[in-house]
Amino acid sequence: MTTKRRKPTNSAARVSYYKHAAAIVESMNIGHSTRVWAFAHILPGAVVGKDCNICDHVFLENDVIVGDRVTIKCGVQLWAGIRVEDDVFIGPNATFTNDPFPRSKIYPKSFSRTIIHAKASIGANATILPGITIGTNAMIGAGAVVTRDVPPNAIVAGNPARITGYVTTAKLRPFDARSITRLRANTILPGGARLIDLRVVTDLRGGLSVAEVGLHVPFTPKRQFYVFDVPAPEIRGEHSHKKLKQFLVCVSGSCHVVLDDGTQRCEVILNGPQQGLYIPPMVWAVQYKYDPRAVLVVLASDHYDADDYIRNYEQFIALTRVGKKRTR
Repeated sequence: MTTKRRKPTNSAARVSYYKHAAAIVESMNIGHSTRVWAFAHILPGAVVGKDCNICDHVFLENDVIVGDRVTIKCGVQLWAGIRVEDDVFIGPNATFTNDPFPRSKIYPKSFSRTIIHAKASIGANATILPGITIGTNAMIGAGAVVTRDVPPNAIVAGNPARITGYVTTAKLRPFDARSITRLRANTILPGGARLIDLRVVTDLRGGLSVAEVGLHVPFTPKRQFYVFDVPAPEIRGEHSHKKLKQFLVCVSGSCHVVLDDGTQRCEVILNGPQQGLYIPPMVWAVQYKYDPRAVLVVLASDHYDADDYIRNYEQFIALTRVGKKRTR
């Protein structure tokens, strides 16, 4: 978490933030250069970081922590237990909850903890159920009703909110259904991943697809598994490996794969046995948008090892930064 309780920054002698005359600020923990606009009300136990923008009619309850450079638009209430990390945008009238079974005058022993990770954006009128974690850089669509945790970089919309895509970086254009067919074999993707054309032979008897070790698969497989019958809204993967290499072929139907090396991100579509996707170590990979007929075959360079998995995106980003420093 980047949001931590700070020492008081404002006092009767010195106030380092802007407060509109019609705002009520009871907290002594408001960061430098933050702006609090008319009719906002911040309770004593709330903590707000520096350079934030707290717009009209915003209410921050006790036990709320807001990081640096956060924008909270008009009509938003943040209740006890909510944590907002740095650079988050919260759109107008977004609604947060902290009690799954609320009753008048009956209070739980502790309120559900909701965490909005750094650089996430929440659209206007979205509703966030209690105890939800919204991942780094995620995008919540306007009016979405978020009932489950949102992965890092995911774009969600609807009621209940479903993943409709993933945020891409400006450094690398996304690969979509129109562009994927034009990619050459061995096109370098984030982290050294690449699409590899397989040998396909067809005649009157049907089709045959061939993947040879050394020619198509750049490692000797020690394990093979299949992913199938995945409901369309669900996602798979959401992890990286420290050492394991993988080779993916969607032999039936199609699925989308998001690749992220900590700096660049792209999305590819696997839609047949004519092409495979090589994923080297230290690439965060997510599979989603499975169609009902999709069967994904995965070749792995080693046996299953739980310690080889990196399942937390923030940890993955931290490790990629360490790796970059070592290569300088």
